[in-house]
Amino acid sequence: MSKTETVPSEALDRILTLELARVTERAAVAAARLRGRGDEMAADQAAVDAMRRELNCLPIDGTVTIGEGERDEAPMLYIGETVGTGDGPAVDIALDPLEGTTICAKNLPNSLAVIAMAPKGGLLNAPDSYMDKIAVGPGYPAGIVDLDAPVIENIEALAKAKGVPVGEITACVLDRPRHARLIEDLRATGVSVRLIGDGDVAGVIHTTDAEETGIDIYMGIGGAPEGVLAAAALRCIGGQMQGRLVITRDEQVERAHRMGIDDIKRKYTMEEMAKGDVLFAATGVTDGNFLQGVRFGRTDITTHTVVMRAATGTVRYIKARHTQLEKFHLD
Repeated sequence: MSKTETVPSEALDRILTLELARVTERAAVAAARLRGRGDEMAADQAAVDAMRRELNCLPIDGTVTIGEGERDEAPMLYIGETVGTGDGPAVDIALDPLEGTTICAKNLPNSLAVIAMAPKGGLLNAPDSYMDKIAVGPGYPAGIVDLDAPVIENIEALAKAKGVPVGEITACVLDRPRHARLIEDLRATGVSVRLIGDGDVAGVIHTTDAEETGIDIYMGIGGAPEGVLAAAALRCIGGQMQGRLVITRDEQVERAHRMGIDDIKRKYTMEEMAKGDVLFAATGVTDGNFLQGVRFGRTDITTHTVVMRAATGTVRYIKARHTQLEKFHLD
């Protein structure tokens, strides 16, 4: 990081951490009502509507830096949209009201409602493009893996640091044709490969608790917005991550330049993607390794949420039982 770059240092009000839990709870419940129905767009729109309504109740002067798309592509929660009452701190917001829309539509594991917040200038304003990523959880020496290193070097370094044979390492990769060579190279090392159909924010976060999830490292190309959200989570919970934008079309280059990104081939560290006092919250929509999905009872709704804060390293899991069901109804 150059000396001219500004790293926000002011701490956000800790109350905002719990307020973010309410934001993701509302979005998760709205999406969960449509899980398994096969309608990705309807589930995503329900989550967007609920999240936007709740965000606009917060005492913040917020700007969406990672959202549903640019203004001409998304009617709500678009990049550059202002949210909040305008009476609080100026903050950047990265969000994915329904991370894993296909997962939710098929009622498969690990769909989440996700949001991150940082002081103004704290979150990378990434274009809606792809990002090549590598991530591991906490407890390893700095620089243990590198985006530019060969697969075998990263795997062997990780296994050595963990003190296990290479065969006991599990890598998480999105199941996409573009990853055929990566998967081949990983399996050639002897590691186990966990393929996921969607939801790479959850995939990255799973590296932070390998004993529970069985995932040691995340590798491969996914969404750039999801990369920033994942980096925000790792800033709070611990770990290492690097990312590089994958931009191949002229219009993507122009979009990146409009967002202030001059070097589209730059390799970003976790700290460069999410700076300062980052807050992060996620609520399970469907059941997963990380969080339980929303439960609908006859007289109540149960949600499972994680909220994190980088400044203190605090990670809270909140299992909430909601009996005032009217608060989940959109006006």
